[in-house]
Amino acid sequence: MAQPLFSLDGESLITPQSVTNHRHPSDKTAEADLLATAEAEFVLIMSLANQRFSAGNDLAEATEWLIAQMHDLRWKYGPAVWQGLIPIIQAHPSAKIMQQCPFTRWSFEKPRGYSGDASLIDFIYGHEAVAHEVAKSTPLGLNIFEYTRNAPGPVAVRERRDILTEYVDMVAAEKGPETEILTVAAGHLREAENSQALKNGGMKRWVALDQDPLSIASISSQFHGTCIEPIDGSVRGLLAKKHKIGTFDFIYAAGLYDYLTDKVAIRLTQVCMDMLKPGGMFLYANFSDEMADDGYMESYMNWELLQRSEADMWRVTNASADPNTVDSKVWFGANRNIIYSTIKKRS
Repeated sequence: MAQPLFSLDGESLITPQSVTNHRHPSDKTAEADLLATAEAEFVLIMSLANQRFSAGNDLAEATEWLIAQMHDLRWKYGPAVWQGLIPIIQAHPSAKIMQQCPFTRWSFEKPRGYSGDASLIDFIYGHEAVAHEVAKSTPLGLNIFEYTRNAPGPVAVRERRDILTEYVDMVAAEKGPETEILTVAAGHLREAENSQALKNGGMKRWVALDQDPLSIASISSQFHGTCIEPIDGSVRGLLAKKHKIGTFDFIYAAGLYDYLTDKVAIRLTQVCMDMLKPGGMFLYANFSDEMADDGYMESYMNWELLQRSEADMWRVTNASADPNTVDSKVWFGANRNIIYSTIKKRS
């Protein structure tokens, strides 16, 4: 398992290990025989999966079947047993097969030191920035990749990108050329690539804040000469109000909340709400507890997330703003693998 080169927020507020500790507190009483039963079931699943892979027929369908089995296994045995099963899965010979998929391999190895980095999301987008990594893959790896990048979670991530672009353009159309936007944990800011408001000069500035210097460098290079302002900044910096960046008509965080405990999520939402102008809107997204790829992601991809239900989203949202001063909404994307919350300040 790759060790993080730096913490998730750049200043040791949130680390990948904190995700595991929050979701799965240590349970020393988990029965060893239940883990043994889960391991035996996994071995049987892999025996059937290997038959499908060896046959070489419809590898995408075989991958889809395996991902569904990992999801069922995760939920059948519960958090404590599943956490014990993950290292067993990662040490199994099947891991070497699945990690021929460039998307799976990048996630597991974590070249940028943490889960869910911007380059990993570029695999989902099919972006040219990672084409060289895809080109290095084996034929089997490419076949597996054909399904993994089109599994329900990645499909929802591509929809999320398009939703963010739509919101940016909608706010810019409503507020006019003085529109100011802030993206928290911006990654490579791929949603800006198709923004008509950006192309047409329909906004004053678009601040893109991220703690990864490689992401900031990418944004600086790609969007040089536009109104986009890349800022090297962290969640901790926002919470401490170190970043004096003004107020905004629209603030959003796309993938960040997947790694935040409720306490940090609520505090960050409150800080962002304070940075909104009257009539401004804050949006955050989270992988939902209905996602179908969770078992595969947490095991073969070593990508653990804090999934949230509709009730979880409302809990964070309602704790972050006075309901008498805002209009809030919680809603799912098309395949319900990602859930959204929008909180709009009343003018």
